[in-house]
Amino acid sequence: MTEADATYGGLVIAIDGPAGSGKSTAARRVAAALRLRYLDTGAMYRALTWWMIDHGVDIADPGAVLARLDQPRIVVRADPDAPLVMLDGKDVSGPIRSREVSNRVSQVAAIPRVREVLVAMQQRIIADALAAGEGIVAEGRDIGTVVAPSAEVKVYLTASERARAQRRSADLTADPAATVATTEREQARRDRRDAPQMAMADDAVHIDTTLLDLDEVVRRILALAAQQAVPHG
Repeated sequence: MTEADATYGGLVIAIDGPAGSGKSTAARRVAAALRLRYLDTGAMYRALTWWMIDHGVDIADPGAVLARLDQPRIVVRADPDAPLVMLDGKDVSGPIRSREVSNRVSQVAAIPRVREVLVAMQQRIIADALAAGEGIVAEGRDIGTVVAPSAEVKVYLTASERARAQRRSADLTADPAATVATTEREQARRDRRDAPQMAMADDAVHIDTTLLDLDEVVRRILALAAQQAVPHG
């Protein structure tokens, strides 16, 4: 059964994995192919981190972060062809991808109350998609275990540390300091900080993307989705 032979309304696809595993690009491609909404949960944590940095909040102090937690207004557009992250009415899709945010977002994301607030927002976005008769592809760190534990399709992407660093470094060509070696070191620190949120759901399908191109990763996820789709007619 192909995408054209089935309907994917009401389907939730959860894609988890560490930075550089390819989950964001794959998730967007899958969502576009199946005409589903797309949710990048990591962008929400990045947006909050960027806001805290921009407002001079000491993110190493959980109390300082929590004191301002209710102030930023985060809005995401769940369109895989044109995803957008708005913060207080401003498009911050670009700034939140900086190395500074990447290296500090784990500190903010590790605060239990922060996760509680953002997970609730993410679950509302998923619920809204389902209420509208649509499906959604959500990607991040703990989608299959916490955000959408009832997702019909759960995928956990990984890749070697070097492959992940190479991919991330390629995304940061505007930053000459983001060499593969530096990126790999920074990535390792982030992996350690993110470890509590990195558990793979028991019913997730593990895909190692180290030696796979994007098309193959997308094909494998689409095949899993097809198993859960409802045939036309």
